[in-house]
Amino acid sequence: MRKSPAAKAWTRCAVSGIAAAVALSASLSGCGLPAADPGNPGRPVAAAAAAGSQGAAGNPAAVTAGSRVLNPANGRLEAVVPEVSRTVLLIGDSQSEPVDGWPRLGLAAAGYNVYFCGRGGTGFVSSNGATGNYIDALLRGDWLLPSGTPALIVIQGGGNDAAGAASDRQITANAERLIAELRERYPSTPMAMIGTLARGEAHGGGRRTEVDALLGSVAASHALPFVSVGDWLTRYGLAKDLADTVHMNPAGRQKLGVLLEGRLRDLGLDRKPTADQQPLRASGTRDDGPGQD
Repeated sequence: MRKSPAAKAWTRCAVSGIAAAVALSASLSGCGLPAADPGNPGRPVAAAAAAGSQGAAGNPAAVTAGSRVLNPANGRLEAVVPEVSRTVLLIGDSQSEPVDGWPRLGLAAAGYNVYFCGRGGTGFVSSNGATGNYIDALLRGDWLLPSGTPALIVIQGGGNDAAGAASDRQITANAERLIAELRERYPSTPMAMIGTLARGEAHGGGRRTEVDALLGSVAASHALPFVSVGDWLTRYGLAKDLADTVHMNPAGRQKLGVLLEGRLRDLGLDRKPTADQQPLRASGTRDDGPGQD
């Protein structure tokens, strides 16, 4: 019996899920700074970073993966990420935060190691406790950004801004600031955006679908590739896989990951390894629970 296109897609999804599970041992995350040097719990991380940066000057081998180094250009601590040239810096909310978040799965399946900066409840305007919105978190150092030049930067989000009644003007202004800052810090790294997961205008998508379209306009104004997901729940029949009003259950996250991988490849955003490079896959951290993206 020949499999239908849908059956083939879900078979592929299951394979991606297995690959993602294997990748968990290499998870990377920059969601906030640890209170102490992991190798010496009594030593403040700032001191460890200063020592690491000094060691780099005198002995490059002294700086290893997981070290913190001081970037003299901006005075911020940054993370030494293994094989950063194969890594995507993913900025997002609780859609991206779980270990099996669908943006992580899609990017990993497209050939990237994934380094995540973000937190559930945040967005272009929305903040969550001590973690600021995207641009504030970046400027204040709430995130530990990767040192060096990542292969790609992807900004995902907008759901919390939709829920928090952020205006188009506020979202646009902060998105513009974030793009400008990231381009200044990573001038050689291409960038893309993923919109706001929703049901679509004709199926009750409401403000979430509107924010998705708004972010698409922002991306277009900067010539950035954009993945619109503002109607994916209904377009692909995935509303049944919602765990609550905005988050997917594990099966739904897997299915969305497959769809995102396909869209990334359509846009030419999949990582194309050289002869001496094999695709890497990784993801990391947790979800912040229902009600927040």
